[in-house]
Amino acid sequence: MDATVFQNISPLDHRYQVSDPPLAAQLRRYLSEDAFVRFQLQVEVALTETLAARGLCSTAAAEAVRRAAAAVTPGEVYEEEQKTRHNVRALVNAIRERVPEEARPYVHFTATSMDILDTARALQYKAVTREVLLPRLGRLLQAWIDLARREAHTLQIGRTHGQHAVPVTFGFAVAEYVARLGERMERLAAAAANLRGKMAGAVGAYNAAALFFPDPDAFEREVLGRLGLEPGEHATQVVAPEYITDYVHALVSCFGVLANFADDMRHLQRTEIAETGEAFDPQQVGSSTMPHKRNPWNFEHVKSLWKTFMPRMMTVYMDQISEHQRDLTNSASSRFIVEIAAGLALAAGRLARESERLAVDQEAMARNLALTRGMIVAEPLYILLASLGHPDAHEAVRRLTLEAEGSGRPLVEVVQEHEELGPYLARLTPEQRQVLADPQRYSGIAARRALEICRRWQDRLAELVRQPAEG
Repeated sequence: MDATVFQNISPLDHRYQVSDPPLAAQLRRYLSEDAFVRFQLQVEVALTETLAARGLCSTAAAEAVRRAAAAVTPGEVYEEEQKTRHNVRALVNAIRERVPEEARPYVHFTATSMDILDTARALQYKAVTREVLLPRLGRLLQAWIDLARREAHTLQIGRTHGQHAVPVTFGFAVAEYVARLGERMERLAAAAANLRGKMAGAVGAYNAAALFFPDPDAFEREVLGRLGLEPGEHATQVVAPEYITDYVHALVSCFGVLANFADDMRHLQRTEIAETGEAFDPQQVGSSTMPHKRNPWNFEHVKSLWKTFMPRMMTVYMDQISEHQRDLTNSASSRFIVEIAAGLALAAGRLARESERLAVDQEAMARNLALTRGMIVAEPLYILLASLGHPDAHEAVRRLTLEAEGSGRPLVEVVQEHEELGPYLARLTPEQRQVLADPQRYSGIAARRALEICRRWQDRLAELVRQPAEG
């Protein structure tokens, strides 16, 4: 292990790098400052190549810029910035130092800093979404699909407000998260695909490019087209902030689904419930003083990561505001958006691993369901009585539940003693009588819905996720 990792300040760069080195290597490729500088260099190259295509500079000049950009290092750029006090001008100078004199005028030609920076950010977020986030979220979605299918028929007591309600199946409960995550992944993919760039100059009116091209907006589209991007409807010195705002919202709302699942699972691991549990490795320690403890720490960790990054959405909303054509009030805050993406990637990987090996105690689920088995019939009884014309079925059953609770007897047994209900009960179908006799049958179409949802998202998963690029 490289001891220098512990000299980093951010937990993303030491604690979590140590816990998941492959992810750290992936994220460095797309979210590090080194990566961002290289995305900026791509934009500069696309600009000179388009200039050459339009005959404003030679193809040799454009090729020289491409070779120079491949050789420039972030260290050089930062060293130059100490002199220029301007990051993009430092980048431009680093390129210019490596190209022949005849190519130098065309480096950054007609561009302003934010043409480069905003376009590079769009490239960066699109790449990390495609190559890291969607594949890792896809693994998690697959884990939940597998879990929901496996437990599609496993009866579990449904809970609302932390109280026993009516039966569902555990697969149905997990299918909720299959559907929610699948939809969030689609929104994330769409938001990333909709990120925009610009090559419209200092105030967005194409002032500089209009000196040379009768169609500077078409020139912008050509530059961005080389990068797989489109321009926004309108730009000032910056790309309209709503594209990034929508993207970060997609990250954060996706993160919320992960946190909700993690919270549900950690509550189901409570000693008095004990229906699920994190897999526990032989050498793992649950407590520094209580050797018997088996804490749901991975689920709690995901919830904690969400608490860290979710509030940053407010900062992104504040970054929508920029005076006139642009101010610098987002120059520091926007740099931290990469951490939201990194946190989501980390949480997705951890939750996928724990979901793939989640322990499900079907006996505990049956035992907990049996705790209120005698009262579960309250809802179907009320509905059936109402359907048969009882004038106040809900109130009648409510009073009966109080009587059953007071006597400690099953609700069905108490109901049989009330003669005024006899004419209604006599009209029940055999199937309806079976539900009252065996409340576990009262689970609706939970199993079928779970399998339908899993089938739908299994089919759509391949469209959402592509294999990460090698290298």
